[in-house]
Amino acid sequence: MKKSHPFRRVMLASAATVSGIVLLLTLKPTSDPGGAQAAGALPQQTAAAQESAQGGAAAKDGTFTGDTVQTQYGPVQVRVTVSGGKITKAEAVQQPKGGQSDQISGNAIPKLNQEAVAAGLDGSIDAISGASYTSAGYGKSLQSALDKASAGAGTGATGGGAAQAATVTGDAVDTQYGQVQVRITVSGGKITKAEAVKAPSGGQSTTISGNAIPKLNQEAVAAGTADIDAISGASYTSAGYKKSLQSALDKVPAAESDKGTGTASADPAAGSAAGSAGSGAAAGGAAKGGATSDGGGTYTGSVVQTEYGPVQVRVTLTKGRITSASAVQAPSGGRSDQISGDAIPKLNQEAVTAGDGDIDAVSGASYTSAGYKESLQSALDQAGG
Repeated sequence: MKKSHPFRRVMLASAATVSGIVLLLTLKPTSDPGGAQAAGALPQQTAAAQESAQGGAAAKDGTFTGDTVQTQYGPVQVRVTVSGGKITKAEAVQQPKGGQSDQISGNAIPKLNQEAVAAGLDGSIDAISGASYTSAGYGKSLQSALDKASAGAGTGATGGGAAQAATVTGDAVDTQYGQVQVRITVSGGKITKAEAVKAPSGGQSTTISGNAIPKLNQEAVAAGTADIDAISGASYTSAGYKKSLQSALDKVPAAESDKGTGTASADPAAGSAAGSAGSGAAAGGAAKGGATSDGGGTYTGSVVQTEYGPVQVRVTLTKGRITSASAVQAPSGGRSDQISGDAIPKLNQEAVTAGDGDIDAVSGASYTSAGYKESLQSALDQAGG
């Protein structure tokens, strides 16, 4: 009978184990997709992006705002400007903020913007170390913006040919009860569709938004401008909606803007302070609307701070005369609602009747009247009137 050799068996077993490990290492892929994703690698390009990068679908010139992407630390939304088949500008209109997120976003976003411009239309950007969630959200929103560019749904397309339908998303506006953000579709110089992509929610806010938003959407389409009335019982939401709606209109392509945002309201006194209730600080300084060769256009005056709140006026001129006037902002809260509600329509009417900035103060509303006149004059100064 053959004698067994334990030592020999151990050596054979060890050799078999080593051979197995070598085989496994040989077969293992050089990169682990799951690991790469966990490390913060950005998602694969969409088919539209790949087609665009390969030259199959040319992107239209213009400014395109991507979808809002929710991350663990807050929303990310990207806006890009495309010109000559290249991204010439990229910016984050929303980014995680508060606490440490301010520092992380402050470091990551400028780098991501720079990467987006360098990468061009294929959207291939790398995650920023220490900001994997923000980077992933940025990449996703960037891609949606590029998809819109490929589809030609711009928010600032150049070229003044025949008007095309344009879908634009306004800025997200913070209110006391949550964010409001409006998206509109403009065709033939008119708002054909309006919707709130963000609205206050949770508790009673869900009920209030559910009642107010459909009405505000309907008003926006009917008015064709941001001069809409606040919904009773939803003043903060209404004010946020108006502000986001106006920012969307400001982004409408020039060909649409001249026809759309410059239209006069059926009632020259429209745009009363009721629609401005609860509004916060205005977005930046005066914004100029589409001027026309006949001395017309829509112009927004500077924000004038009064003792009871800000006043800001927007006017439409035709052949050098005011054909429509409205208050984008007016003092609100408490008794100011009543005073503004009475004074603003009268001031709007006076501005249209006078055709210039030489209007009288409304009795009992001297501060509001003075602020209105000053903002009105700054709007006229922009028009050269």
